Amino acid sequence: MSPQCIGYIVGIIVLTALSGFFSASETSYNSLNKIKLKNKANEGSKGAKKALLLVDNYDKLITTILIGNNIVNIAAATIATLLFTEIIKSQPDLAATVSTIVVTVITLIFGEITPKSIAKEFSEGFAIRVATILQILCLIFTPFTWLFSKWQKLLIKMFKPNENTAMSEAELITMVDEATTEGGIDKDEGELIRSAIEFNELTVKDIFTPRVDVIAVEANAKKDELRDLFLENGFSRLPVFEEDIDNVIGVLHEKDFYKNYFKKEFDIKKYMSQTIWVTLNSTLSNVLKMLQKSKAHMAVVLDEYGGTAGIVTLEDILEELVGEIWDEHDEVVEDIVQISENEYQIDGGCNIEDMFDTFHQKYDSDELEVTTVSGWVIDCFGYIPSVDEQFDFHNLTIKVIDADPKKVTKIYVKVLENFEEEEDETFIDKFFKKDDDKEDDKKEDKKSEKSLHKEEIDDNISNDNVEQSNDNIEDK
Repeated sequence: MSPQCIGYIVGIIVLTALSGFFSASETSYNSLNKIKLKNKANEGSKGAKKALLLVDNYDKLITTILIGNNIVNIAAATIATLLFTEIIKSQPDLAATVSTIVVTVITLIFGEITPKSIAKEFSEGFAIRVATILQILCLIFTPFTWLFSKWQKLLIKMFKPNENTAMSEAELITMVDEATTEGGIDKDEGELIRSAIEFNELTVKDIFTPRVDVIAVEANAKKDELRDLFLENGFSRLPVFEEDIDNVIGVLHEKDFYKNYFKKEFDIKKYMSQTIWVTLNSTLSNVLKMLQKSKAHMAVVLDEYGGTAGIVTLEDILEELVGEIWDEHDEVVEDIVQISENEYQIDGGCNIEDMFDTFHQKYDSDELEVTTVSGWVIDCFGYIPSVDEQFDFHNLTIKVIDADPKKVTKIYVKVLENFEEEEDETFIDKFFKKDDDKEDDKKEDKKSEKSLHKEEIDDNISNDNVEQSNDNIEDK
């Protein structure tokens, strides 16, 4: 082989390596986590600071990478053509064909697929290491990047893309879900962040204690009656009303009551605190600010007619952020109790959205006119159902197991096989599933096969036992 051919081969190897460098740089800066990069920059990494500058000037960076990548790929194709023309002098057409095939294969494997795959796995680290080189290249290609930036501005003026690039709450929640799934944050942290994001969307209607469940006291009640109410219910505060609960005039604290219990003249109005009024559509964030400002722990909820719809407490609001808060005097009540693999028992006062989320049911919160399971069941029937009445909802069988003339207090739910979801999954969907997901599906299939096999064995054993017992009876 002539020295000229050796030079061509060396040139192709160098240009392919440069193509791999540009491809890896493009992938790493496209897939890196900017938050991780900022954390490294705050820790003092100079490379991370340079990488952040490149990210902030992404248009200039991507233009530089694409220019460099195209230059080296075209140069590699040209040199390869010269190389194979030199080797196959007698057949120029064949030389061009072989050159195209060889360069395409080499570029795909070593200039595109391999470097991009590696860069995707180590995006932040690679981006930091090549930041200095890319800054120098950006400086060298400045005339070209300036020209292409003008072209880009012209295209933007022509097509006028959507200017709203701010991150929405839905996108932020999706990021939290991804971080939870990938193990960046644990499940409890994810729930807390998600609750904080969705907090502003919640209203008093979603969490308030309805009027029928409110324990209140009349303004002219005697001391012994008040003492019994505090002892029986374990509440630290009681709303005080005159004539009717629609006319709440204040809130009596247990501590203030016992502090003045032994006074001869006991007047509730002297010891109760001021009432905070809110509406059903008040946002929890605004109610929280009102309670903090007035140093109160309870607010009375008004309906559209000015009557008392119920109450909401500071504890109710905080539970929407951190989950249920139980103290030593609370009776722990679970709204949704799983009694077997596909069977559940649900309290009628459970939030309907919590139930739908548990069973992965699609719903539109704006269309739901009820907030509790009891209200939803009654709405589905069109009347207050009796015990043992049931209906089907998607893949759920709903059965009333406890009710009174006013409401449904408990229901039984059985989850049936959801055939719709299986039919929606096409061959293409299965093809693009991750390997981990496929393995999980295989494990589930094996688990179901084992359980089915176990059920068959149990049935056979029970049948054998029945036959044996029948034989014994006949012998006797």
